[in-house]
Amino acid sequence: MISGGPVAGKGVILCADDFAVHAGASLGIAALARQGRLSASSVMVLSPRWPQDVGLLRALPQAIDVGLHLDWTSEFAVASGHGLSLPAAMLKAMLGGFARGAGARLTRSVIERQLDLFEAHWKAPPDYVDGHQHVQQFAGIREALVAALVSRYAGRGSSSPLPYLRISRAPPGQADLKSRVIAALGAEPLEQLAAQAGIHGAGSLSGIYDFAGDEARYGRLMAHWLAGAPERSIIMCHPAQTAPADDAIGAARAREFAYLGGSDFPAALAQAGVRLVRGVAAQS
Repeated sequence: MISGGPVAGKGVILCADDFAVHAGASLGIAALARQGRLSASSVMVLSPRWPQDVGLLRALPQAIDVGLHLDWTSEFAVASGHGLSLPAAMLKAMLGGFARGAGARLTRSVIERQLDLFEAHWKAPPDYVDGHQHVQQFAGIREALVAALVSRYAGRGSSSPLPYLRISRAPPGQADLKSRVIAALGAEPLEQLAAQAGIHGAGSLSGIYDFAGDEARYGRLMAHWLAGAPERSIIMCHPAQTAPADDAIGAARAREFAYLGGSDFPAALAQAGVRLVRGVAAQS
């Protein structure tokens, strides 16, 4: 159950990333949300599918958090003129290229444009912001993001809190090499900036893995993530009904969709004592 259901158990946000990356992802995420198997989804607003696929989210019978998947590294970002490969974006962040002079102005404008695109079709601000390949934490981007959120959304009143932020840091017991690298991109500085600005940060992230294995392995990983996820933390996933051949994680998306939509997932939730909740509820 998502927020509004039974109150027993540990509340965890299960977020499906990459809505609108392609039709199979949008359809799969919407199908799982209708089943109550998700409580959030992050949108790639630079995708040409976003204006049409938004209808799938609007048609859901119960609300989930809908957030901006801030994007600098996808093919959509490249087509929009600001995109970089992940290594190039990491290097630019380390060298201060997102934070100085014309680079800083471009960084802020890219963030504002993606917030504009989100609002233009969702007709409301995002419930939260995270990042494709965790770019929301990169030096220069994180400062501009926090400033943009405060500028656009502060002062709306207690009934409309600022969008919350994903802090991409694995909880204790889940920090393998990949998750440590992700956290090192700026989890702690982003958390500090958010706190100073009065923005809630969902302070740990599960669901980090290598996208390998079969459905049974994904089930074992999910059981581990559920058991170790702190209250109101996020578990990310990347499900899709189908995926095009050029989707590098297409096979993993299909496995995740099959598992999350099947009978084993509710049993895993019950075993871990977890209920799926919306992050916005933590701020109300």
